[in-house]
Amino acid sequence: MSRLRRLAVFAAAAVLPALGLTLAGQATASAAPNFQVPFKCGTTVTAATFSGHSPEYSVDFQKSGITGMPVLAAASGTVTRVADEGSTSYGKWIELDHGGGWRTRYAHLSAQEVSVGQSVALGREIGKAGATGGVTGPHLHFEERLNSVVQKATLNGVAVPYYGHTDFTSKNSCGGNPYSAEEVCGSGFSVVDQQALAGSSGTTYLLYNSSTKANCVTTLKATSLGTASPVSAFLEVQGAARTTDSGSFTYYAGPVKKTAAATCVKWGGSVGSNTYESPFEHCG
Repeated sequence: MSRLRRLAVFAAAAVLPALGLTLAGQATASAAPNFQVPFKCGTTVTAATFSGHSPEYSVDFQKSGITGMPVLAAASGTVTRVADEGSTSYGKWIELDHGGGWRTRYAHLSAQEVSVGQSVALGREIGKAGATGGVTGPHLHFEERLNSVVQKATLNGVAVPYYGHTDFTSKNSCGGNPYSAEEVCGSGFSVVDQQALAGSSGTTYLLYNSSTKANCVTTLKATSLGTASPVSAFLEVQGAARTTDSGSFTYYAGPVKKTAAATCVKWGGSVGSNTYESPFEHCG
């Protein structure tokens, strides 16, 4: 994944951490939130996918005793639908808007616990699993949609296999930042240095891609996770202007990338009032 982007606004059109292509305040249309398994931390469920499913790339989460289990938001967002199709189709279902064209759907619920227009954080309980609608047994029907088209699902950065039955253990709301520095900077980057910020508020990372000779800096929050708060990351190649990504973000700042094959770099970032700035170092 090339870019996991976090956005800070939880209002009528809440926007979440997503795979983005810009550093501007809103995720791009091709961005994808870091969707999590929609069950409580530590819960293992079977993600069933099969040809002929409607829609084809939906996921049916199966587990013995799933009826009544809390269903959690797979990413932060805004509730756009709370509907009941009765004994047909989705039965009781909920849709969340995550910004950038991305939405998720949760169907066959036994209970719905949110209302249209409500902002929900990652891991917020939105309902309970069940067997309403046109089903032969209890399960949670789940979809990840981009611009109204169902996509192949990804959970915590792992692609759900098509077609088969694969167990996933939820990391949803387990505590800690759900993102890693490598996920933020993308494929090919490895951590070469890091600095914990005062007050255990977060960590700033410097990464390097040996193939492209690019550096990347990101600051991951450890406090106020899922809530917009000030965070920044910067990267300066010696002899060139500094580039900074800063604002009120929910999980991290960055990635800030610059190529510097044999040139020293200065890097750092902040969470709230806690800051770090390196000397010029890692000179190739």
